[in-house]
Amino acid sequence: MHGSNKTSTSRPTSSKRTIRWLTTLCLAATAINAVASVFGADLPLTLGLLNGVAFLAIWYCISRPDRTIQFQPQELADHMLQVQETERHRLSRELHDDIGQMLTAAKLQSDWLQRRAPEDLHPHCIMLNSILDETLAKVRDVSAILNPRQLASLGLEASLRAHLLRTLADTPILWSLECQQRLAGVPEEMAVAAFRITQEAVTNMLRHAQAKNLRVRIQRRPEGLSLSVSDDGLGFSPASDPARQGQRGMAGMMERANLLGGHLTVESEPGRGTHIQALFPWAPRARERAEINNHS
Repeated sequence: MHGSNKTSTSRPTSSKRTIRWLTTLCLAATAINAVASVFGADLPLTLGLLNGVAFLAIWYCISRPDRTIQFQPQELADHMLQVQETERHRLSRELHDDIGQMLTAAKLQSDWLQRRAPEDLHPHCIMLNSILDETLAKVRDVSAILNPRQLASLGLEASLRAHLLRTLADTPILWSLECQQRLAGVPEEMAVAAFRITQEAVTNMLRHAQAKNLRVRIQRRPEGLSLSVSDDGLGFSPASDPARQGQRGMAGMMERANLLGGHLTVESEPGRGTHIQALFPWAPRARERAEINNHS
């Protein structure tokens, strides 16, 4: 952020200076032609008027104060996340509708072929059916990860539970999801952020942590929705600036929390596991709904 501000206020580059000098020369030439058209008898009147108009136009462009573009980093990041979610939804639809249907059709053809194939080809048909079943299941899992459709219908808790069941089904990791309060009335953008942060944290754990235990905890607090993700894995040294130091997943999680006016902290050391804590503050209307749901 600070680096970009310094860049925007730096001195003009050599190309900008060259343009300024060429513009100044054009202005001088136009002024000379304008004077010649007024006092000289050889130049047509229309050429003199044209030179005068050009002189005024160039003078106006040069005399205008420089205007700088005011970037809004938060709006830009919010737009990028919206684009990312839209792209995920599109890919999810293509996987589920197009590729999923094609794999289902291939599975039906494979079943038909197995019923009519000679006995010596049956083992190959069975293997083909097994591969198609696994591929179809994988496509559905990826589609669900890209676009958790149940998030709007089932809510945050059920969606997280379904994701953890699906993602950690074939791993020895012991996990728990703790949610002591009802999560009805949580704004959609907050639920999406909490889901994506948990999703990224679990993915990082599976890739790097070699953890044996995972605990995800969601709490409805007066100040906002609290999310905690902890594991007992290998741990790491959190970067002071994750985006610049290559920890893109961690930077994305922090960006999601910041866009909602919240914050995310990471506590980790090599050999001592990782603890991620996020807090999403209630908006005024969401705070009213949260208080009503807490008392209900």
